[in-house]
Amino acid sequence: MRIAMLAPISWRTPPRHYGPWELVTSLLTEGLVARGVDVTLFATRDSLTAGTLAGICPAPYSEDASIDPKVWEMLHVAHVFERAGEYDLIHNQADFVPLAFSRLVDTPLVTTIHGFSSPRILPTYREYEDRVAYVSISHADRAPGLRYAATIHHGIPIDAFPFDPQGGENLLFFGRIHPDKGAAEAIEVAARAGRRLVMAGIVQDQGYHMQQVAPAIDGDKVRYFGPVGGEMRTRTLGSARALLHLINFEEPFGLSVIEAMACGTPVIATRRGSMPELIDHGVTGFLVDSLAEAVDAIARIDEIDRAACRAAVAARFSVDHMVDRYLDLYRSILGRA
Repeated sequence: MRIAMLAPISWRTPPRHYGPWELVTSLLTEGLVARGVDVTLFATRDSLTAGTLAGICPAPYSEDASIDPKVWEMLHVAHVFERAGEYDLIHNQADFVPLAFSRLVDTPLVTTIHGFSSPRILPTYREYEDRVAYVSISHADRAPGLRYAATIHHGIPIDAFPFDPQGGENLLFFGRIHPDKGAAEAIEVAARAGRRLVMAGIVQDQGYHMQQVAPAIDGDKVRYFGPVGGEMRTRTLGSARALLHLINFEEPFGLSVIEAMACGTPVIATRRGSMPELIDHGVTGFLVDSLAEAVDAIARIDEIDRAACRAAVAARFSVDHMVDRYLDLYRSILGRA
C-alpha cells in the first residue's frame, strides 16, 4: 500500500510547539510507517518523518513571514496531485482546497476534517462528497447532511506521556489564548476556587490576551509559561490537579484533554462539542454547564482516580487504535476501487 499523506503547512510536521493538525498527521504517518506501510509525507521541507518526505514549501507560513500562505498552499497541494499516479491513495489533512483537485486524478482521496472554520466552506465539501471519503474526528463535529465514511478519534502515543499518580495542587489551562478556549473563564474559576492557575499555550488573540488574560498574570496566583513542548509539556500536563477546559465553542476534538488524562490529570470541561465523547463524567473528569458548576467540580476532583484517566486513554485514544481504524478505511476504499 502506497499512501501520500498531505499535511498542512501552517506549522512543521510534527510541530515544534503548537500545531494540532500537523501533530495528528505526524502521529498517523509514523504509526503507518511502523506497520510497514509505504508513506510519503507531503509537508514543509523542514518536517521530520521515518517515511519519505516530499517537501516543496521551504518553511511553515506561521513561522516565516516571507512565506505567502495562499501561494505556497497552491504549490503544495498541486505537488501531491501532480504525483497522484505514484500512490494507491491520497490522505488529505489540509482542509478543503485539495478537494477541488480530486476529480482531476483517478487516485482515491480520503480527507480528515479537523473542523469547519466557517459554514461558508461547506459548499466545497458538499460538491465533492461523491468523490472523497470524509472522516470526522468526533461525532459532534459532523455537518448535517454531509456524507461521511467514518468517525475516527485522534490517538496519542501513550508512552510519551508519563503517568503522574499524585499530580500537584495547581490547576492548568493548556491551549490557545483565545476566547474560544476559555482562558478568562479558567482564570475566574481558579480564583473562585482559591487555587493557583498555570497557563500554557500560544497567544492567538492579542487583544483578548491584553484585556482579559495578561492583567491576571502575576507570577503567583496565575503563571503563564507560553507555548511549551517536549518534557516541559508532559510535566506541565501531569503535575496539575485538574485541567480546566471551559470552552466557548463546539470543539471538534481537544488533544490537550486526552494528553492530560494520559498523564493522570482529570479534566473539567464545558459540556460542548466533543467533550462528552472524550470525558466520562465522574470517572475521568467532570462535564459542566456553568462556571459555578466548574468551581464545584474542583472541590470534588479527588473523587477522580488518576489511574482511571490514563486507562481510558490507553483503551480508546492510542495511536495504535487510530492507525487500525484508518487502515480498515484504506482497505475498504481500495477494495471497492
